[in-house]
Amino acid sequence: MGVVSARVPKQDRSRATRQRLLEAAVACLADRGWAGSTVAVVAEHAGVSRGAAQHHFPTREDLFTGAIEFVSEQWLVALRERTLDLPDEGVPRTRGVVELVVDLYTGPIFRAALHLWIAAANEEQLRPRVTALESRIGREAHRLAVEMLGADESVPGVRETVQATLDMARGLGLANLLSDDSARRAGIVRQWSAVLDGALRGGF
Repeated sequence: MGVVSARVPKQDRSRATRQRLLEAAVACLADRGWAGSTVAVVAEHAGVSRGAAQHHFPTREDLFTGAIEFVSEQWLVALRERTLDLPDEGVPRTRGVVELVVDLYTGPIFRAALHLWIAAANEEQLRPRVTALESRIGREAHRLAVEMLGADESVPGVRETVQATLDMARGLGLANLLSDDSARRAGIVRQWSAVLDGALRGGF
């Protein structure tokens, strides 16, 4: 019993260290980009030694793909929780869902992921891992959007319109990188929500 109980705090510390590293990696990637986000920089930001960082993540690629996956999964969980506060139906619910999706693409997770995608275009060893990760997250985001909207994808045009919502949100995220685009974005979200709601109701 004594051996088991002694191990638990050590396991807890290890999990806590890993989580700090993942969160620090996302923050560094969003603030400094790929070139400025080394394992040493992330370890310092997380308050752990470089050796401890490399124990958890042997390579830089392991650290940053793990970080994007970690926070993306956290975001998806939070998104499900936030749907509980949305209106039950109609345009107000559709707009609430669109706003939640847009929040993802205008926040720090998307900024960090974008730096990782850009790096993957030039880093051969990183590209397949980032491509697979982006594809999986994209599928999950689409599935969750369909679920939140109560969309029937057997209706012509519905699947494409839901995917267009995600693509639009990604574009708004890009527009927001250089300057605060919130005023223009609010009008677009309002108008697109009406278009999407029409598609969901068989308007296309």
